[in-house]
Amino acid sequence: MDAYGGNEAYGGGASAPPGSDDRPVDRERPPVPQAPRTDGTQTPAGGTADAGVTDAGTADAGMTDAGPADAGPADAPPALARTGVAALSPRYQVGAALALAVVAVAVCVQIGMVFLHVAPANTVSRKHGTAVDEWIYPEFEQNWKLFAPNPLQQNIAVEARAEIRTAGGELRTTGWYGLSAQDGRAIEHNPLPSHTQQNELRRAWDFFTASHTADNRPVGLRGTLAETYLRRIALLRLERSGAAGAGGTIERVQFRSRTTAVAPPRWSSEKVSQEPAFRVLPWWTVAQDDTPGGAR
Repeated sequence: MDAYGGNEAYGGGASAPPGSDDRPVDRERPPVPQAPRTDGTQTPAGGTADAGVTDAGTADAGMTDAGPADAGPADAPPALARTGVAALSPRYQVGAALALAVVAVAVCVQIGMVFLHVAPANTVSRKHGTAVDEWIYPEFEQNWKLFAPNPLQQNIAVEARAEIRTAGGELRTTGWYGLSAQDGRAIEHNPLPSHTQQNELRRAWDFFTASHTADNRPVGLRGTLAETYLRRIALLRLERSGAAGAGGTIERVQFRSRTTAVAPPRWSSEKVSQEPAFRVLPWWTVAQDDTPGGAR
């Protein structure tokens, strides 16, 4: 009698007892170990899976093959804080855009004027030469002497004096004030000298000599502009030095220059004269618009 109460082994057409496993059992070969279950447990090597399990590695009958839990919608990235112009209100954004446009136009005009000033003569520069000169001179004048084949090899000292009307109505003439020497003292041992100390007087004098003849006669409107510019510099420097005194006013100013050649290096055979050359300008009457605010 077998384990099933006298019934023969299955396979001969006999039906299995109710409630028993309907799979035949091979008594001569041991059962094959089952594969690990998906829930992390393993079916014992000598037994069968639980009744609710229909095949090795599958879930219970009442369960489906569960995948990972449905993930919810991805969290939206945090909104970036607006910075710069974007952080402004629309009203101020319009104002900033207009300001940038004005600056861009001014820069383009400046670049264009400088280009026409330094470029060879052409149709545009000949037709609008007066407008270009009025824009460039004297503040933006370009100078290429540093890169010339024969750079400037002279020391030029500019001096000025004034005719003063004192508080009592008398006229007196001051001594010569060394304007170039004042700039030199301000620049010496100064690691960051101002643009005014370095270039104002030097460029004004170069402008004057380039727009006047050897006998100090102006050439066109540029010559008149150069005189006005140089005269205003003299008034500012003399008033700063207290040349007029208490209650006095400056009636006229006069300039002169002292030019000496730079000595050549020792290894050079070049010979130059070390005698200074003077250039004395005529007296210029101070005009009302030469003083700050137009008042004397």
